[in-house]
Amino acid sequence: MEFFAHHGCFDEERTTGTYFEVDVDVHLNLQQAATTDNLNDTLNYQSVYNIVRKEMQQPSNLLEHVAGRLLHALFEQCETVDRAIVTVRKRNPPLGGKVGYSAVTLKKRRERKINES
Repeated sequence: MEFFAHHGCFDEERTTGTYFEVDVDVHLNLQQAATTDNLNDTLNYQSVYNIVRKEMQQPSNLLEHVAGRLLHALFEQCETVDRAIVTVRKRNPPLGGKVGYSAVTLKKRRERKINES
């Protein structure tokens, strides 16, 4: 996913903004959806996109904070997600030289009770 947002520690980054890329890799049980062919039995990709879009609109200083908020929101709003990996890339970060992007990847696993599926 690609977004124009205002994340960064420097005032200029927060004022002018830049482009970010977000990768979301989710893991969940898909066996029922594979059988039923019913959207209600899986994770709706549109929901994931909407969660990411909303979180990317909130400015943060650190990519780590953005990725952490994304994971938290995904687990709060998508109960079927068992694991998720989120990567947030800032294109052309202001590091004093030519840098394609800086990136942060965070992972999270849902703690399930033994009697949960």
